[in-house]
Amino acid sequence: MNMIAFESSRTATIKSSPSMAVSLAAKAMRARGEHVVDLSLGEPDFDTPAHVVEAAIEAMRKGITRYTAPDGLPELRQAIVAKFKRENGLDYAMDEISIGNGAKQILFNAFLGTLEPGDEVVVPAPYWVSYTDIVILHGGTPKVVPCGVEDAFKITPERLEAAITPKTRWFLFNSPSNPTGAIYTAEELKALGDVLARHPRVAIMSDEIYEHIVCGDVPFTSFAVARPDLKDRTLIINGVSKAYAMTGWRLGYAAGPKDLTKVLNKLQSQSTTCPSSVTQYAAAAALNGPQDFVRKAVEEYKARGDLVARGFGAIPGLEVRAPEGAFYLFPKCAPYIGKTAPDGTKITNDTALASYLLTEGKVATVPGAAFGVEPYIRLSFATSRENLSLAIERTADALAKLR
Repeated sequence: MNMIAFESSRTATIKSSPSMAVSLAAKAMRARGEHVVDLSLGEPDFDTPAHVVEAAIEAMRKGITRYTAPDGLPELRQAIVAKFKRENGLDYAMDEISIGNGAKQILFNAFLGTLEPGDEVVVPAPYWVSYTDIVILHGGTPKVVPCGVEDAFKITPERLEAAITPKTRWFLFNSPSNPTGAIYTAEELKALGDVLARHPRVAIMSDEIYEHIVCGDVPFTSFAVARPDLKDRTLIINGVSKAYAMTGWRLGYAAGPKDLTKVLNKLQSQSTTCPSSVTQYAAAAALNGPQDFVRKAVEEYKARGDLVARGFGAIPGLEVRAPEGAFYLFPKCAPYIGKTAPDGTKITNDTALASYLLTEGKVATVPGAAFGVEPYIRLSFATSRENLSLAIERTADALAKLR
């Protein structure tokens, strides 16, 4: 009998990514010959722009295939500095940039490098699935503030103030939001900044990876633009995955105070050493090159967002708020909780409802519980309009069978 414990107490406190788990289940069903519409993963269905791919090929041909510095190639750091200046009007120095293997690694490094046991991180819910688990893994305590559809999925200054304690180390939020598509206005960010200005020991982590994907009338505003007076304790998280359809390339970046980015880069040197040199070269091409792809993709996301907001909004019992950005819809599904499926299974919560929609409707969604609020389901509309129309039809039929 094996007496070795292969999991530490730290990793035992977290769970695997729920959205990835649903996607894998959907793929297994497809492998068995079932036709599943997968709305579980937040992954663009477009190909990476051709000039970015060509840049990667050029890098390999030039022999740019060796280790880089932990903080990345100078060409990429300069491209990131230029991007912040050009698109956001923000000035950062080269040593205020950190580059990682995806934005998730930046988050991981930031919490690993700053949290002491018992430190609190204020996180509005719904939140991206990995936020709280990464905080817990590094000894922190998530201070979750529920913000449902009745709150437009956004935290208010009053609720932020109430959540801050002497143990608060970070305030972490995401705009445009995964999973809701909500965008904080410049005025809302300024008001949150008024609260944070009264708490000088609280750092701000603004996840802005969906900044280019704006589907409604609310423009994107970076937190550091809304509150330049708090820039010296703000870490902006971004990356090339969503805007440039480069999820598999794994390249995220951050801008913040150099004392913080120094810590992030030190951790990078002792973990993955550096991001892929080839990916870095491609990411520089994405940031520096033509932006036509981004504009065309966003136009398509807008059309898809309108389609799902109308389609799922017409299904009785679903409470839908049209997405302002990103590529997600987050309907509230309260009337279906407590109902019974045709096979006698009770729909006890949104996790059970998502499971029912997958098995009965052949539509893969992620339950709201994964994002810290119930009862909701998240639908990604980063897929074709044909798939989305089919998903609307199947979901309506499946929900109509519940009694």
